[in-house]
Amino acid sequence: MKTFIGPKLRRLRGDQNQTQGQMAKALGISTSYVNLLEKNERSVSVPVLLRLLEVYGVDWRDLVDDDDTAKLADLRGVLQDPLFEAERPDLTQLRGALTHSPDLATCFLRLHRAYLAASDQLMSIASADESAQATLPKAPEATVHNFFRRHSNYFHSLETAADAFWAGKRIATDDIYAELKARLRDKLGLRVRVVPVSEMPGTLRAYNEETREVLLSEAMDHPNRVFQLVHVSGLIEQEAVLEDLLTKSGLTDAMGRARCRVELANYFAAAVLMPYGPFLAEILESKYDFDHVATRFGVSFEQACHRATTLQRRGAKGVPFFFLRIDKAGNVSKRFNATDFQLAEYGGACPRLDIHTSFRTPGRIVPQFVEMPDGSQFFVFARTVDRPSFTRFAQDVRLAVAVGCSTEHIGAIGYAEGHSLSEATMTPIGINCRVCPRVNCDQRAHHAVVRSDPVDEKRRGATRYSS
Repeated sequence: MKTFIGPKLRRLRGDQNQTQGQMAKALGISTSYVNLLEKNERSVSVPVLLRLLEVYGVDWRDLVDDDDTAKLADLRGVLQDPLFEAERPDLTQLRGALTHSPDLATCFLRLHRAYLAASDQLMSIASADESAQATLPKAPEATVHNFFRRHSNYFHSLETAADAFWAGKRIATDDIYAELKARLRDKLGLRVRVVPVSEMPGTLRAYNEETREVLLSEAMDHPNRVFQLVHVSGLIEQEAVLEDLLTKSGLTDAMGRARCRVELANYFAAAVLMPYGPFLAEILESKYDFDHVATRFGVSFEQACHRATTLQRRGAKGVPFFFLRIDKAGNVSKRFNATDFQLAEYGGACPRLDIHTSFRTPGRIVPQFVEMPDGSQFFVFARTVDRPSFTRFAQDVRLAVAVGCSTEHIGAIGYAEGHSLSEATMTPIGINCRVCPRVNCDQRAHHAVVRSDPVDEKRRGATRYSS
């Protein structure tokens, strides 16, 4: 397979403040070859990659890691915006843009995200009362999600650290909790204590650095207690790895970096409890039976679903999934994506997704075939999950998760058995109402912000927004 590194090589040369001739001399190749490499008119050879490592100390993965797939999916999703309906580039043009002008494509995506954020802020102002005419700062979740997306939701350094966590020891699932407590005590000098809800109301886990204690609420179930202990260990032991990834994330504000650090530590904990090789083998063998693998690895259904989205190692990939979690109001509280599916970045998910329907049948898998406005089709299955409840007076904390993949992978998914793609009923959905181009949808909550279709006062459509 040919590997092109033009923009990254050009950026590296700029960072070194070198001319093409100086770089060519350092690498022992011709100036014309450097020129061709930078223009993506030649693919890079293995000897040149090794020479780049030797001369500049650049990890070859940083040069050849291809984020074009995710970026192409992002571009295709953005261009479904009705704003571009009249002059929408085709797939060949988009690929050409990524090959020859990747920085321009990145700037375009950043600009469109800023446009969407501005639109949301304007709508927020319009709906607020006069005493609240102020814009809110952008939440860091979108930036964190984009960082994970650029890495295809896979971080090799964290996987490597997780593989070394037990130093080669094989720990039985029912012994992990005791082993973790002993490891935290012996290696980090930390004592683990389970405390009553009354002692730590509204908190599930707390790490007291002064007393060297990790406090776990008795409201948590066993799998989540285990997960939180590995999470704390990751925050402490893998600090250097986390800081390196945070540096690469581009996040600069304290809130965003803290949010990202938590998600990376969660990734590490999942990788420790569900080691890449064994987990991939088990999930392929069971045809992605998440209840089964959750039991096998002693984790929750949600944790197993989330881990499945990270199985994107080169040469050992699982089915590319997206993962979505919502509350009963439809707010998206967690999202990870290794597919072309466009997840809602602002507001709620499309009401036509049966993840909303799953609240009617708690604990049961709800399968669905869906089609996006660009014609791409996905198989999605949803189920409710329960969160800890602190008191009998509290409302039940029930959420719903959805996991989906392109329909080309349904042969590998057990939940799709008995469903024929040729006979399946495709539910037309969108990202969310604000940017969905579908007209006369009976679930539309408001106009797409960029549409200016006139309303026919003499006719009433399926909703108040159509005629």
